[in-house]
Amino acid sequence: MANKLSPSAAGFALGISWGLCIFFTTLAGATIGYGKALTDIFDSIYPGYYVGIGGSIIGLFYGLIDGFIMGFIVVWLYNRFVR
Repeated sequence: MANKLSPSAAGFALGISWGLCIFFTTLAGATIGYGKALTDIFDSIYPGYYVGIGGSIIGLFYGLIDGFIMGFIVVWLYNRFVR
């Protein structure tokens, strides 16, 4: 029998990772123009998001929520299928 994983731990790990990716990509976009196509996608997905310091904080919170939900669901499904 395979070991079960913790959905909450996976959710937090992925949430933190994705949130920080959005945060730093937005900061890079605001300062040096990096990632214009990616930040345009973020702008179309996340209400209130924009390329700037405030937008990077908004993106961080959206990334935390999105990443947590995705990590939780993936590990929860994994635990169901390995029975």
